[in-house]
Amino acid sequence: MTAIRFTAMPTIDAEHLWKGGCDAYDRLPDTMVSDGPGHPCRHCLENIDEGEELLVFAYRPFPALQPYAETGPIFLHKRPCKRYAAEEILPPVLMTSPDFILRGYNEDNRIVYGTGAVTVIGEIATYGERLLARPDVAYVHVRSARNNCFQCRIDKIKAPALTETGAFA
Repeated sequence: MTAIRFTAMPTIDAEHLWKGGCDAYDRLPDTMVSDGPGHPCRHCLENIDEGEELLVFAYRPFPALQPYAETGPIFLHKRPCKRYAAEEILPPVLMTSPDFILRGYNEDNRIVYGTGAVTVIGEIATYGERLLARPDVAYVHVRSARNNCFQCRIDKIKAPALTETGAFA
């Protein structure tokens, strides 16, 4: 099997919004106050607590516009938070729903047809590993099974490279 890691929204994307930047639609994020569970922050991958301010904005987790570059609404703590670091562990935001959609993408950031599946929480890591073991899948998105909102990415853990002397780089 392939070793995997759960990858949160890049800090550079979150910092852009925290500093007043615009979203994928070139609009400023909306500010809301969380009324409790159901507002998962895509940077720390934890739920935003009731009473906390959050940003709602259009996010496109792809490097460029193209037909498969889905854009949708997501949440972010309004105040800076630490990026999710326990990458080998199922993130807390994935414990809030009974299931999620997992979908594989290739090196060209295109959907690999036939990979999308509604997956129960207990099978997310296994199905993500199975997809990433395929040579045509470069990474996997975890998305809401109800609204298709981007949650996080699943990536392969790359083995350290060996130098000419046999030491790890």
